[in-house]
Amino acid sequence: MGERDKEWEFHLRSLSSSSRDSNYATDPASDPSLLNSVKRLHQLCKSENSEDLVARVYPHLNKIFHRSVASISQSQPQTSNGLLLLAILQFFLDFGDAILHDADPSLKTFFRSCLSREFADPIVAEATLEFLNANIRKLLSSFPTLLPQFFPLLLKLIAWNGEKFEKLFLRVLPGLISPGSFIPSFPSLVDLPTLVVALEKVERTAGSLVGGSIASIQQSAAPQMLFDLMDEAYTGSTIGDGGADSESEDSSTMAVADSLFLELLKDENDGLTERHWTSPAMAAALQAVVSAPQSDRLKEALRMTPRVLDAYFALAVRDFNSSLTCALIPLVMKRYTTLFPDKIFSYEVQKRLLQFMLAAFHRSPDIIAVLKKPIVDRLGEAYENPAKTELALQLCWAIGEYGGGGESHKDAARELFESLELLLYENLSSSRLGLRESAPGSGSTVRKSSQSRLLCFVVTAIAKLATYHRELLPRTRVSLAKVARSRISDVRVGKRARDYLGLMNEPAICWSVLGPSVSNKSTQNPGTVNWNEASSKMIAHVPFYILGAQEGPPFHDFSFSDVIPRR
Repeated sequence: MGERDKEWEFHLRSLSSSSRDSNYATDPASDPSLLNSVKRLHQLCKSENSEDLVARVYPHLNKIFHRSVASISQSQPQTSNGLLLLAILQFFLDFGDAILHDADPSLKTFFRSCLSREFADPIVAEATLEFLNANIRKLLSSFPTLLPQFFPLLLKLIAWNGEKFEKLFLRVLPGLISPGSFIPSFPSLVDLPTLVVALEKVERTAGSLVGGSIASIQQSAAPQMLFDLMDEAYTGSTIGDGGADSESEDSSTMAVADSLFLELLKDENDGLTERHWTSPAMAAALQAVVSAPQSDRLKEALRMTPRVLDAYFALAVRDFNSSLTCALIPLVMKRYTTLFPDKIFSYEVQKRLLQFMLAAFHRSPDIIAVLKKPIVDRLGEAYENPAKTELALQLCWAIGEYGGGGESHKDAARELFESLELLLYENLSSSRLGLRESAPGSGSTVRKSSQSRLLCFVVTAIAKLATYHRELLPRTRVSLAKVARSRISDVRVGKRARDYLGLMNEPAICWSVLGPSVSNKSTQNPGTVNWNEASSKMIAHVPFYILGAQEGPPFHDFSFSDVIPRR
């Protein structure tokens, strides 16, 4: 018998004896030699490429897998079942066709029974991410719903273990996002820092997260708790005391106050409506966290979340159709002003939310027409706080830039125009913000500057809409004339209105300045240069009206002799 055969028999006997040893029969993972035997037998099966050898090993591994899963709840805290189960799962994936083993139930069992208890163990967390990376193609082709189903559990893993596994997680992220998880995953990603707060709160209440099952808290909660969650999601009412029935029978229990975070702590994508994060209890809980010194884990989550959102939005723009993107945008607008209350974090996330919305509008301008109702609602909230003002500004820009959805959406464009018109007149009224009567001070100055900026955006959007939809020109001239004649404190607003009124008397120049930035493939916009034909002819009209309004030196860096052929 050769050395390889002796090694084979030795490791096979190790698997067999593990089930007979009373010390390891009920807890296979506590056998220190078992993991090595499983890995070595796997390697020998691959190198020998023998279905006979695979068939001899499979029954032993299948029994060990089920015994290990059954022993998880009774395992010692220092015992980790994750590494052993991952090694067996790798065998199932590599040789499943030969042994006719469907790995889907085994994979789900691993996530539900093992990873839900051991995600906080950095060794198991790293091994899980490496396993997913190594098998990502197989998982996506053979089990396409697996990772989207368990994305909340994997978010708990990365939230707790932080930046050291960020690169591994980002490589797995595309597998977590599918049509069924695309929208539910967005608020979960945005709330990654809040998830850290929830996990730390559970750890303070119930002890170490390793070995405890947070999922059992949800499973054992009284039905009334589920009704309360639904009630809060739809009405904004806060969850009451769940009483004695709200505690888990598991060794890991959670205080009633932690019920605020129950949805964040779930392991599976169950499709529940997002909870109402502006409830007084949630706001108070997060404010208390912000007021206290931040933990290192929370600081990592605050830094990491914008980068994870970058990857998520890149997938959204590249891989998902306009219908799903359109469904996501109202949630993006809602969450723009409802974020973890950290200034730097809010700035970084809001910047990415705006970039995504504008990229979506650029790819499919007709989304603006479809979403006119939520867009109009956000325009009506422009006065409430600086974040909502900034969101309204960007929406004004998008409405004007893409003509309210395009030339074929005249009804939607008219409704958006009327909303912009109302916003304009409300700002012109001194009673809306009382800026003229307010006492001098830094606060008053900031509010005046914000109002002037909003007015400039609204005036531009109205002028651009009229350029797309000529039937709006008469109303636009009336609106701009009112702005030009008004005695608003910021002269720049009135000057911009007068400039646009002048432009509208020159249709070709007006289309060049205020028309779409991307030309139709079949037409050439007036006032633009076709640089492909620059060597033979020039088709541009010089906007003398615009040039004449400039003060100081010319803003261009060329002379007419550079573009007019010499004779």
